[in-house]
Amino acid sequence: MRILLITPPLTQLNTPYPATAYLKGLFVAQGHEVRQLDLGIDLADRVLSKEFLQSIGLEREAQLIEPVKRFLRGQDDTLGPRIANRSLLPEGKRFEQLDEDHLEWSFGVSGATDKAQHLATLFIEEVADYVREHVDEHFDLVRYAEYLSNDAPSFDPLYEELQRDPSPIDRLMLSILEEKISTFNFQFSIDRVCLTIPFPGCLYGALRCGQWLKANTKATIELGGGFPNTEWRQMDEPRIYEFCDEVVIDGHPEAIDHCPDFSDLPLNKYLSMSEMTNPMHRLWSQGRWNKMVMAQGCYWHRCAFCDTSLPYIGDYRAPKASTVVDRMERVMAQTGRTGFHFVDEALPPKLLGEVAEEILRRGLTLSFWGNIRFEKAYTADLCDLLAEAGMVAVSGGLEVASDRLLKLMDKGVTIQQTAEACRHLRDAGIMVHTYLMYGFPTETLQETVDALETVRRMFDEGIVQSAFWHRYAMTCHSPSGLHPEAFGARRLTLVPNPFCNNEVDWEPIDRGQQFDYDIDAVGAALRLATYNYMNGLGLEQPVRSWFPIRVPRPTKH
Repeated sequence: MRILLITPPLTQLNTPYPATAYLKGLFVAQGHEVRQLDLGIDLADRVLSKEFLQSIGLEREAQLIEPVKRFLRGQDDTLGPRIANRSLLPEGKRFEQLDEDHLEWSFGVSGATDKAQHLATLFIEEVADYVREHVDEHFDLVRYAEYLSNDAPSFDPLYEELQRDPSPIDRLMLSILEEKISTFNFQFSIDRVCLTIPFPGCLYGALRCGQWLKANTKATIELGGGFPNTEWRQMDEPRIYEFCDEVVIDGHPEAIDHCPDFSDLPLNKYLSMSEMTNPMHRLWSQGRWNKMVMAQGCYWHRCAFCDTSLPYIGDYRAPKASTVVDRMERVMAQTGRTGFHFVDEALPPKLLGEVAEEILRRGLTLSFWGNIRFEKAYTADLCDLLAEAGMVAVSGGLEVASDRLLKLMDKGVTIQQTAEACRHLRDAGIMVHTYLMYGFPTETLQETVDALETVRRMFDEGIVQSAFWHRYAMTCHSPSGLHPEAFGARRLTLVPNPFCNNEVDWEPIDRGQQFDYDIDAVGAALRLATYNYMNGLGLEQPVRSWFPIRVPRPTKH
Protein backbone atom coordinates (compact mmCIF):
# COMPACT_ATOMS: atom_id res chain seq x y z
CA MET A 1 0.00 0.00 0.00
CA ARG A 2 1.12 3.54 -0.78
CA ILE A 3 0.48 5.88 2.16
CA LEU A 4 0.77 9.65 2.58
CA LEU A 5 0.96 10.98 6.17
CA ILE A 6 0.07 14.65 6.75
CA THR A 7 0.35 16.99 9.72
CA PRO A 8 -2.05 19.83 8.80
CA PRO A 9 -1.50 23.46 9.84
CA LEU A 10 -0.42 24.43 12.40
CA THR A 11 1.60 23.03 15.30
CA GLN A 12 5.12 24.22 16.22
CA LEU A 13 7.43 26.09 13.87
CA ASN A 14 10.69 24.97 15.49
CA THR A 15 10.46 21.19 15.16
CA PRO A 16 8.31 18.46 13.58
CA TYR A 17 5.40 17.00 15.51
CA PRO A 18 6.32 13.30 15.85
CA ALA A 19 3.04 11.50 15.03
CA THR A 20 3.67 10.98 11.31
CA ALA A 21 7.29 10.01 11.98
CA TYR A 22 6.15 7.21 14.31
CA LEU A 23 3.48 6.08 11.85
CA LYS A 24 6.03 6.02 9.07
CA GLY A 25 8.31 3.84 11.16
CA LEU A 26 5.42 1.40 11.71
CA PHE A 27 4.13 1.34 8.13
CA VAL A 28 7.58 0.95 6.57
CA ALA A 29 8.23 -1.98 8.90
CA GLN A 30 4.97 -3.51 7.62
CA GLY A 31 6.19 -3.23 4.05
CA HIS A 32 4.23 -0.19 2.88
CA GLU A 33 5.55 2.66 0.73
CA VAL A 34 5.27 5.83 2.79
CA ARG A 35 5.74 9.59 2.42
CA GLN A 36 5.07 12.26 5.04
CA LEU A 37 4.27 15.95 4.80
CA ASP A 38 4.33 18.69 7.44
CA LEU A 39 1.91 21.01 5.71
CA GLY A 40 2.13 23.48 8.60
CA ILE A 41 5.80 24.35 8.14
CA ASP A 42 5.38 24.44 4.37
CA LEU A 43 2.44 26.85 4.69
CA ALA A 44 4.26 29.06 7.20
CA ASP A 45 7.31 29.13 4.93
CA ARG A 46 5.17 30.22 1.98
CA VAL A 47 3.33 32.92 3.96
CA LEU A 48 6.61 34.16 5.47
CA SER A 49 8.17 34.72 2.07
CA LYS A 50 9.26 37.74 0.11
CA GLU A 51 6.80 37.00 -2.70
CA PHE A 52 3.76 36.64 -0.45
CA LEU A 53 4.53 39.66 1.73
CA GLN A 54 5.05 41.82 -1.35
CA SER A 55 1.69 40.63 -2.67
CA ILE A 56 -0.07 41.94 0.47
CA GLY A 57 1.80 45.25 0.54
CA LEU A 58 4.44 44.62 3.22
CA GLU A 59 7.42 45.87 1.24
CA ARG A 60 9.81 46.58 4.12
CA GLU A 61 8.99 43.25 5.80
CA ALA A 62 9.36 41.46 2.46
CA GLN A 63 12.94 42.66 2.16
CA LEU A 64 13.78 41.38 5.65
CA ILE A 65 11.83 38.13 5.89
CA GLU A 66 14.32 35.81 4.20
CA PRO A 67 17.35 37.08 6.23
CA VAL A 68 15.31 36.76 9.44
CA LYS A 69 14.30 33.20 8.55
CA ARG A 70 17.93 32.31 7.84
CA PHE A 71 18.87 33.67 11.26
CA LEU A 72 16.09 31.74 13.03
CA ARG A 73 17.16 28.59 11.22
CA GLY A 74 20.71 28.96 12.50
CA GLN A 75 22.00 29.58 8.97
CA ASP A 76 23.25 33.14 9.54
CA ASP A 77 24.16 33.82 13.18
CA THR A 78 26.09 36.96 12.24
CA LEU A 79 22.79 38.80 11.79
CA GLY A 80 22.12 38.44 15.53
CA PRO A 81 23.99 41.53 16.80
CA ARG A 82 22.23 43.79 14.31
CA ILE A 83 18.82 42.45 15.32
CA ALA A 84 19.75 42.67 19.01
CA ASN A 85 20.75 46.34 18.83
CA ARG A 86 17.32 47.09 17.29
CA SER A 87 18.66 48.81 14.21
CA LEU A 88 17.30 46.40 11.60
CA LEU A 89 13.71 45.32 12.14
CA PRO A 90 10.61 47.54 11.96
CA GLU A 91 8.90 47.65 15.34
CA GLY A 92 5.13 47.68 15.81
CA LYS A 93 2.67 47.04 18.62
CA ARG A 94 4.37 43.98 20.05
CA PHE A 95 7.63 45.92 20.43
CA GLU A 96 5.82 48.77 22.22
CA GLN A 97 5.24 46.41 25.15
CA LEU A 98 8.96 45.73 25.59
CA ASP A 99 10.76 47.05 28.64
CA GLU A 100 14.40 47.73 27.74
CA ASP A 101 15.51 47.22 31.34
CA HIS A 102 13.73 43.86 31.40
CA LEU A 103 15.35 42.88 28.11
CA GLU A 104 18.76 43.77 29.54
CA TRP A 105 17.99 41.79 32.70
CA SER A 106 16.79 38.77 30.69
CA PHE A 107 19.56 38.64 28.11
CA GLY A 108 22.36 41.05 29.03
CA VAL A 109 25.24 41.73 26.67
CA SER A 110 26.48 38.14 26.44
CA GLY A 111 22.97 36.92 25.58
CA ALA A 112 22.79 38.91 22.34
CA THR A 113 21.87 35.87 20.24
CA ASP A 114 18.99 34.92 22.54
CA LYS A 115 17.84 38.53 22.59
CA ALA A 116 17.98 38.65 18.79
CA GLN A 117 15.91 35.47 18.59
CA HIS A 118 13.30 37.04 20.84
CA LEU A 119 13.16 40.23 18.75
CA ALA A 120 13.11 38.28 15.48
CA THR A 121 10.23 36.22 16.85
CA LEU A 122 8.30 39.40 17.62
CA PHE A 123 8.92 40.54 14.03
CA ILE A 124 7.56 37.23 12.67
CA GLU A 125 4.54 37.47 14.97
CA GLU A 126 3.77 41.01 13.82
CA VAL A 127 3.79 39.81 10.21
CA ALA A 128 1.38 37.04 11.26
CA ASP A 129 -0.81 39.62 13.04
CA TYR A 130 -1.03 41.63 9.82
CA VAL A 131 -1.94 38.55 7.78
CA ARG A 132 -4.68 37.64 10.25
CA GLU A 133 -6.08 41.19 10.42
CA HIS A 134 -5.90 42.08 6.72
CA VAL A 135 -5.77 38.85 4.71
CA ASP A 136 -7.30 35.88 6.53
CA GLU A 137 -8.83 35.78 10.01
CA HIS A 138 -8.05 32.05 10.31
CA PHE A 139 -4.27 32.44 10.26
CA ASP A 140 -2.00 32.10 13.28
CA LEU A 141 1.55 30.85 13.66
CA VAL A 142 0.79 27.81 15.83
CA ARG A 143 -2.91 27.19 15.16
CA TYR A 144 -5.37 27.59 12.33
CA ALA A 145 -9.01 28.66 12.81
CA GLU A 146 -8.78 27.26 16.33
CA TYR A 147 -11.76 29.30 17.52
CA LEU A 148 -14.01 27.10 15.36
CA SER A 149 -12.77 23.90 17.02
CA ASN A 150 -12.28 24.81 20.68
CA ASP A 151 -15.14 23.59 22.87
CA ALA A 152 -17.34 22.74 19.86
CA PRO A 153 -20.44 20.82 21.02
CA SER A 154 -21.94 21.22 17.56
CA PHE A 155 -20.35 20.76 14.15
CA ASP A 156 -22.57 23.51 12.66
CA PRO A 157 -20.23 26.56 12.85
CA LEU A 158 -17.25 24.62 11.52
CA TYR A 159 -19.33 22.90 8.84
CA GLU A 160 -20.81 26.21 7.67
CA GLU A 161 -17.32 27.70 7.35
CA LEU A 162 -16.20 24.69 5.32
CA GLN A 163 -19.09 25.20 2.89
CA ARG A 164 -17.78 28.66 2.04
CA ASP A 165 -15.18 29.22 -0.65
CA PRO A 166 -11.65 28.61 0.63
CA SER A 167 -10.04 31.66 2.20
CA PRO A 168 -6.78 33.11 0.78
CA ILE A 169 -4.65 31.09 3.18
CA ASP A 170 -6.81 28.01 2.54
CA ARG A 171 -6.09 28.34 -1.16
CA LEU A 172 -2.37 28.69 -0.48
CA MET A 173 -2.42 25.60 1.75
CA LEU A 174 -4.32 23.54 -0.85
CA SER A 175 -2.00 24.66 -3.63
CA ILE A 176 0.98 23.41 -1.59
CA LEU A 177 -0.83 20.11 -0.98
CA GLU A 178 -1.49 19.74 -4.70
CA GLU A 179 2.14 20.53 -5.54
CA LYS A 180 3.42 17.97 -3.06
CA ILE A 181 1.06 15.24 -4.23
CA SER A 182 2.01 15.96 -7.84
CA THR A 183 5.67 15.54 -6.88
CA PHE A 184 4.98 12.35 -4.98
CA ASN A 185 2.99 10.95 -7.89
CA PHE A 186 6.10 10.88 -10.02
CA GLN A 187 7.08 7.99 -7.76
CA PHE A 188 3.79 6.43 -6.71
CA SER A 189 0.04 6.96 -6.65
CA ILE A 190 -1.54 7.27 -3.21
CA ASP A 191 -3.84 4.62 -1.79
CA ARG A 192 -4.36 6.07 1.69
CA VAL A 193 -3.92 9.51 3.25
CA CYS A 194 -3.69 9.75 7.06
CA LEU A 195 -4.19 13.21 8.58
CA THR A 196 -3.14 13.53 12.21
CA ILE A 197 -5.01 16.11 14.30
CA PRO A 198 -3.07 16.54 17.56
CA PHE A 199 -4.70 19.85 18.59
CA PRO A 200 -7.88 21.82 17.86
CA GLY A 201 -5.77 24.30 15.88
CA CYS A 202 -5.17 21.56 13.28
CA LEU A 203 -8.81 20.46 12.79
CA TYR A 204 -9.98 23.07 10.30
CA GLY A 205 -6.88 22.60 8.13
CA ALA A 206 -7.32 18.81 8.23
CA LEU A 207 -10.94 19.05 7.11
CA ARG A 208 -10.10 21.49 4.30
CA CYS A 209 -7.42 19.05 3.12
CA GLY A 210 -9.81 16.12 3.41
CA GLN A 211 -12.42 18.02 1.41
CA TRP A 212 -9.92 18.64 -1.40
CA LEU A 213 -8.50 15.12 -1.30
CA LYS A 214 -11.94 13.51 -1.62
CA ALA A 215 -12.71 15.72 -4.62
CA ASN A 216 -9.37 15.27 -6.37
CA THR A 217 -7.98 11.82 -5.50
CA LYS A 218 -9.20 8.26 -5.15
CA ALA A 219 -7.32 7.71 -1.89
CA THR A 220 -8.97 6.57 1.32
CA ILE A 221 -8.87 9.47 3.79
CA GLU A 222 -8.31 8.78 7.52
CA LEU A 223 -8.50 11.27 10.40
CA GLY A 224 -6.81 10.43 13.71
CA GLY A 225 -4.57 11.84 16.41
CA GLY A 226 -4.91 13.33 19.87
CA PHE A 227 -7.90 15.57 19.19
CA PRO A 228 -10.23 12.88 17.75
CA ASN A 229 -9.07 10.43 20.43
CA THR A 230 -10.18 12.75 23.23
CA GLU A 231 -13.03 14.73 21.66
CA TRP A 232 -14.75 12.33 19.25
CA ARG A 233 -15.20 9.13 21.21
CA GLN A 234 -18.92 9.85 21.60
CA MET A 235 -19.37 11.74 18.32
CA ASP A 236 -22.66 11.35 16.45
CA GLU A 237 -22.07 13.55 13.41
CA PRO A 238 -22.44 11.88 9.97
CA ARG A 239 -21.38 15.03 8.12
CA ILE A 240 -17.79 14.44 9.18
CA TYR A 241 -17.62 11.75 6.48
CA GLU A 242 -17.97 14.40 3.80
CA PHE A 243 -14.32 15.18 4.66
CA CYS A 244 -12.92 11.70 5.30
CA ASP A 245 -13.67 8.02 4.90
CA GLU A 246 -12.60 6.83 8.34
CA VAL A 247 -12.09 8.28 11.83
CA VAL A 248 -9.44 6.28 13.68
CA ILE A 249 -9.80 5.99 17.46
CA ASP A 250 -7.08 4.15 19.42
CA GLY A 251 -5.55 3.07 16.12
CA HIS A 252 -1.95 1.99 15.51
CA PRO A 253 -0.88 1.67 19.19
CA GLU A 254 2.06 -0.43 18.02
CA ALA A 255 3.57 2.63 16.30
CA ILE A 256 5.23 3.52 19.58
CA ASP A 257 7.19 0.26 19.36
CA HIS A 258 9.04 1.48 16.27
CA CYS A 259 11.73 4.10 15.76
CA PRO A 260 10.29 7.35 14.36
CA ASP A 261 11.47 8.29 10.88
CA PHE A 262 11.98 12.03 10.30
CA SER A 263 14.16 11.56 7.23
CA ASP A 264 11.88 13.00 4.52
CA LEU A 265 10.65 16.07 6.43
CA PRO A 266 12.01 19.52 5.44
CA LEU A 267 14.23 19.87 8.51
CA ASN A 268 15.99 22.94 7.11
CA LYS A 269 12.74 24.97 7.18
CA TYR A 270 12.01 24.96 10.92
CA LEU A 271 12.41 28.24 12.83
CA SER A 272 13.85 28.54 16.32
CA MET A 273 11.37 30.88 18.02
CA SER A 274 11.55 32.71 21.35
CA GLU A 275 8.23 34.34 22.11
CA MET A 276 8.50 34.48 25.91
CA THR A 277 11.31 34.90 28.39
CA ASN A 278 9.82 32.07 30.47
CA PRO A 279 12.72 29.57 30.58
CA MET A 280 10.64 26.47 29.86
CA HIS A 281 8.57 28.08 27.11
CA ARG A 282 11.79 29.22 25.48
CA LEU A 283 13.19 25.71 25.66
CA TRP A 284 9.97 24.33 24.14
CA SER A 285 10.02 26.69 21.15
CA GLN A 286 13.75 27.21 20.59
CA GLY A 287 15.87 24.74 18.69
CA ARG A 288 14.94 21.77 16.53
CA TRP A 289 14.47 19.12 19.20
CA ASN A 290 13.93 15.52 18.19
CA LYS A 291 10.54 14.72 19.71
CA MET A 292 10.29 11.13 20.90
CA VAL A 293 8.41 8.96 23.36
CA MET A 294 10.42 6.92 25.85
CA ALA A 295 7.50 4.78 27.11
CA GLN A 296 3.85 4.30 26.16
CA GLY A 297 1.30 5.82 28.54
CA CYS A 298 1.84 6.89 32.16
CA TYR A 299 3.32 4.54 34.76
CA TRP A 300 1.20 6.22 37.49
CA HIS A 301 -2.09 6.84 35.59
CA ARG A 302 -4.10 7.69 38.71
CA CYS A 303 -4.29 11.50 38.90
CA ALA A 304 -7.91 12.63 39.22
CA PHE A 305 -7.64 15.47 36.70
CA CYS A 306 -5.99 13.38 33.95
CA ASP A 307 -7.64 11.36 31.14
CA THR A 308 -6.48 8.10 32.67
CA SER A 309 -9.38 6.09 31.21
CA LEU A 310 -7.99 6.59 27.70
CA PRO A 311 -5.51 4.01 26.36
CA TYR A 312 -2.83 6.53 25.43
CA ILE A 313 -2.43 7.27 29.15
CA GLY A 314 -3.80 4.20 30.95
CA ASP A 315 -2.09 1.48 28.89
CA TYR A 316 1.50 1.70 30.10
CA ARG A 317 4.37 -0.28 28.66
CA ALA A 318 8.06 0.47 28.46
CA PRO A 319 10.89 -0.80 26.24
CA LYS A 320 14.39 -1.73 27.33
CA ALA A 321 16.84 1.13 27.88
CA SER A 322 19.07 -0.19 25.11
CA THR A 323 16.13 0.01 22.68
CA VAL A 324 15.47 3.63 23.64
CA VAL A 325 19.11 4.61 23.04
CA ASP A 326 19.22 2.62 19.79
CA ARG A 327 16.33 4.75 18.54
CA MET A 328 17.99 7.93 19.73
CA GLU A 329 21.09 7.10 17.74
CA ARG A 330 19.05 6.36 14.63
CA VAL A 331 17.14 9.64 14.95
CA MET A 332 20.39 11.60 15.42
CA ALA A 333 21.63 10.07 12.16
CA GLN A 334 18.38 11.07 10.40
CA THR A 335 18.23 14.67 11.62
CA GLY A 336 21.81 15.66 12.41
CA ARG A 337 20.57 16.94 15.79
CA THR A 338 21.46 15.58 19.23
CA GLY A 339 18.77 17.22 21.38
CA PHE A 340 15.71 15.21 22.47
CA HIS A 341 12.36 16.32 23.87
CA PHE A 342 10.67 13.25 25.35
CA VAL A 343 6.93 13.90 25.20
CA ASP A 344 5.88 11.13 27.61
CA GLU A 345 3.08 11.87 30.06
CA ALA A 346 5.68 11.19 32.78
CA LEU A 347 9.14 9.73 32.27
CA PRO A 348 9.56 6.57 34.40
CA PRO A 349 12.46 7.26 36.82
CA LYS A 350 13.79 3.68 36.78
CA LEU A 351 13.87 3.53 32.97
CA LEU A 352 15.22 7.09 32.85
CA GLY A 353 18.17 6.10 35.03
CA GLU A 354 18.85 3.03 32.89
CA VAL A 355 18.73 5.13 29.72
CA ALA A 356 21.21 7.58 31.28
CA GLU A 357 23.58 4.73 32.12
CA GLU A 358 23.29 3.39 28.56
CA ILE A 359 24.02 6.84 27.08
CA LEU A 360 27.16 7.09 29.21
CA ARG A 361 28.21 3.51 28.43
CA ARG A 362 28.10 4.31 24.69
CA GLY A 363 29.99 7.57 25.14
CA LEU A 364 27.25 9.67 23.50
CA THR A 365 27.14 13.46 23.78
CA LEU A 366 23.55 14.69 23.62
CA SER A 367 20.91 16.61 25.60
CA PHE A 368 17.34 15.77 26.59
CA TRP A 369 14.39 16.90 28.68
CA GLY A 370 10.78 15.95 29.40
CA ASN A 371 7.94 15.58 31.89
CA ILE A 372 8.42 13.83 35.24
CA ARG A 373 6.57 13.29 38.51
CA PHE A 374 8.26 14.94 41.48
CA GLU A 375 8.67 11.83 43.59
CA LYS A 376 11.19 10.45 46.04
CA ALA A 377 12.89 8.38 43.31
CA TYR A 378 14.69 11.58 42.23
CA THR A 379 17.52 11.28 44.69
CA ALA A 380 20.70 13.32 44.51
CA ASP A 381 22.53 10.34 42.96
CA LEU A 382 19.90 9.83 40.23
CA CYS A 383 19.79 13.54 39.38
CA ASP A 384 23.58 13.69 39.12
CA LEU A 385 23.50 10.67 36.81
CA LEU A 386 20.81 12.25 34.60
CA ALA A 387 22.72 15.52 34.34
CA GLU A 388 25.93 13.68 33.43
CA ALA A 389 24.06 11.84 30.66
CA GLY A 390 22.65 15.08 29.22
CA MET A 391 19.37 15.97 30.95
CA VAL A 392 18.99 19.75 30.88
CA ALA A 393 15.46 20.37 32.16
CA VAL A 394 12.32 18.77 33.55
CA SER A 395 8.70 19.83 33.82
CA GLY A 396 6.38 18.33 36.39
CA GLY A 397 3.12 18.98 38.16
CA LEU A 398 3.08 20.41 41.65
CA GLU A 399 -0.56 21.14 40.72
CA VAL A 400 -2.48 22.48 43.73
CA ALA A 401 0.49 22.75 46.14
CA SER A 402 -1.72 21.49 48.97
CA ASP A 403 -1.11 18.14 50.64
CA ARG A 404 -4.87 17.69 51.31
CA LEU A 405 -5.73 18.25 47.66
CA LEU A 406 -2.75 16.26 46.37
CA LYS A 407 -4.06 13.31 48.38
CA LEU A 408 -7.63 13.87 47.16
CA MET A 409 -6.54 13.85 43.52
CA ASP A 410 -4.31 10.79 44.12
CA LYS A 411 -1.22 12.58 42.87
CA GLY A 412 1.03 10.25 44.82
CA VAL A 413 3.44 12.95 46.01
CA THR A 414 3.61 15.49 48.81
CA ILE A 415 4.86 19.06 48.84
CA GLN A 416 7.90 17.96 50.85
CA GLN A 417 8.74 15.19 48.35
CA THR A 418 8.36 17.68 45.51
CA ALA A 419 10.66 20.18 47.19
CA GLU A 420 13.32 17.52 47.81
CA ALA A 421 13.17 16.29 44.19
CA CYS A 422 13.40 19.87 42.89
CA ARG A 423 16.35 20.58 45.16
CA HIS A 424 18.23 17.52 43.91
CA LEU A 425 17.51 18.43 40.30
CA ARG A 426 18.60 22.04 40.88
CA ASP A 427 21.81 20.94 42.58
CA ALA A 428 22.59 18.74 39.57
CA GLY A 429 22.20 21.75 37.24
CA ILE A 430 18.86 20.64 35.75
CA MET A 431 16.30 23.40 35.16
CA VAL A 432 12.94 22.80 36.88
CA HIS A 433 9.57 23.93 35.58
CA THR A 434 6.36 23.17 37.46
CA TYR A 435 2.78 23.13 36.28
CA LEU A 436 0.28 24.58 38.76
CA MET A 437 -3.48 24.35 39.01
CA TYR A 438 -6.19 26.35 40.74
CA GLY A 439 -9.94 25.80 41.03
CA PHE A 440 -9.92 22.06 41.79
CA PRO A 441 -13.16 20.86 43.46
CA THR A 442 -13.32 21.75 47.18
CA GLU A 443 -10.21 23.97 46.93
CA THR A 444 -10.67 26.96 49.21
CA LEU A 445 -9.34 30.48 48.79
CA GLN A 446 -7.09 29.84 51.81
CA GLU A 447 -5.54 26.82 50.06
CA THR A 448 -4.99 28.85 46.90
CA VAL A 449 -3.18 31.58 48.83
CA ASP A 450 -1.13 28.92 50.63
CA ALA A 451 -0.25 27.38 47.26
CA LEU A 452 1.12 30.69 46.02
CA GLU A 453 3.14 31.04 49.23
CA THR A 454 4.62 27.57 48.58
CA VAL A 455 5.53 28.61 45.05
CA ARG A 456 7.08 31.86 46.32
CA ARG A 457 9.27 29.96 48.76
CA MET A 458 10.37 27.49 46.07
CA PHE A 459 11.42 30.33 43.80
CA ASP A 460 13.08 32.12 46.71
CA GLU A 461 15.13 29.00 47.49
CA GLY A 462 15.98 28.62 43.81
CA ILE A 463 14.62 25.07 43.53
CA VAL A 464 12.30 25.98 40.64
CA GLN A 465 13.16 28.35 37.81
CA SER A 466 9.94 28.34 35.79
CA ALA A 467 6.23 27.81 36.46
CA PHE A 468 2.81 28.23 34.91
CA TRP A 469 -0.73 28.29 36.38
CA HIS A 470 -3.84 27.03 34.64
CA ARG A 471 -7.43 26.67 35.81
CA TYR A 472 -8.67 23.15 36.51
CA ALA A 473 -10.89 21.73 33.77
CA MET A 474 -13.05 18.68 34.38
CA THR A 475 -12.91 16.24 31.47
CA CYS A 476 -15.25 13.35 30.78
CA HIS A 477 -12.35 10.85 30.61
CA SER A 478 -10.76 11.70 33.99
CA PRO A 479 -11.56 10.16 37.38
CA SER A 480 -12.94 13.52 38.54
CA GLY A 481 -15.20 13.68 35.47
CA LEU A 482 -16.27 10.04 35.63
CA HIS A 483 -16.95 10.12 39.40
CA PRO A 484 -17.29 13.81 40.33
CA GLU A 485 -19.19 13.16 43.57
CA ALA A 486 -16.07 11.54 45.03
CA PHE A 487 -14.38 14.93 44.66
CA GLY A 488 -17.18 17.10 45.99
CA ALA A 489 -18.59 18.09 42.60
CA ARG A 490 -21.48 17.34 40.27
CA ARG A 491 -21.64 17.48 36.49
CA LEU A 492 -24.16 19.91 35.05
CA THR A 493 -24.51 18.05 31.74
CA LEU A 494 -24.88 14.28 31.36
CA VAL A 495 -25.99 13.96 27.72
CA PRO A 496 -23.10 13.81 25.20
CA ASN A 497 -22.75 16.52 22.59
CA PRO A 498 -23.19 15.43 18.96
CA PHE A 499 -19.68 16.63 17.99
CA CYS A 500 -16.94 17.26 20.58
CA ASN A 501 -16.95 15.89 24.12
CA ASN A 502 -14.10 16.48 26.52
CA GLU A 503 -14.41 19.33 29.00
CA VAL A 504 -17.66 19.30 31.00
CA ASP A 505 -19.48 21.90 33.08
CA TRP A 506 -19.63 21.25 36.80
CA GLU A 507 -20.41 22.86 40.15
CA PRO A 508 -19.44 22.19 43.77
CA ILE A 509 -21.88 20.02 45.71
CA ASP A 510 -21.52 22.47 48.59
CA ARG A 511 -21.98 25.73 46.73
CA GLY A 512 -21.08 27.76 49.82
CA GLN A 513 -17.76 25.99 50.14
CA GLN A 514 -16.08 27.11 46.94
CA PHE A 515 -15.87 29.96 44.42
CA ASP A 516 -17.62 32.55 46.56
CA TYR A 517 -14.98 34.91 45.18
CA ASP A 518 -13.80 36.18 41.79
CA ILE A 519 -11.87 33.14 40.55
CA ASP A 520 -10.79 34.91 37.34
CA ALA A 521 -9.20 37.70 39.38
CA VAL A 522 -7.46 35.09 41.54
CA GLY A 523 -6.12 33.32 38.44
CA ALA A 524 -4.76 36.58 37.06
CA ALA A 525 -3.05 37.32 40.39
CA LEU A 526 -1.43 33.88 40.50
CA ARG A 527 -0.01 34.32 37.01
CA LEU A 528 1.18 37.87 37.67
CA ALA A 529 2.96 36.91 40.89
CA THR A 530 4.63 33.87 39.31
CA TYR A 531 5.75 35.86 36.26
CA ASN A 532 7.51 38.26 38.61
CA TYR A 533 9.02 35.42 40.65
CA MET A 534 10.52 33.97 37.46
CA ASN A 535 12.19 37.32 36.90
CA GLY A 536 13.52 37.52 40.44
CA LEU A 537 11.02 40.20 41.44
CA GLY A 538 8.58 40.51 44.33
CA LEU A 539 9.89 37.57 46.32
CA GLU A 540 9.91 39.67 49.49
CA GLN A 541 6.34 40.90 49.00
CA PRO A 542 3.52 39.37 51.04
CA VAL A 543 1.62 37.06 48.67
CA ARG A 544 -1.65 38.82 49.55
CA SER A 545 -0.39 41.96 47.83
CA TRP A 546 -0.75 40.37 44.38
CA PHE A 547 -4.50 39.87 44.71
CA PRO A 548 -7.00 42.58 43.71
CA ILE A 549 -9.54 41.11 46.14
CA ARG A 550 -9.42 40.50 49.87
CA VAL A 551 -7.71 37.19 50.64
CA PRO A 552 -6.58 35.56 53.90
CA ARG A 553 -2.99 35.50 55.10
CA PRO A 554 -1.07 32.35 54.16
CA THR A 555 -0.85 29.77 56.90
CA LYS A 556 2.59 28.67 58.02
CA HIS A 557 3.96 25.40 56.59
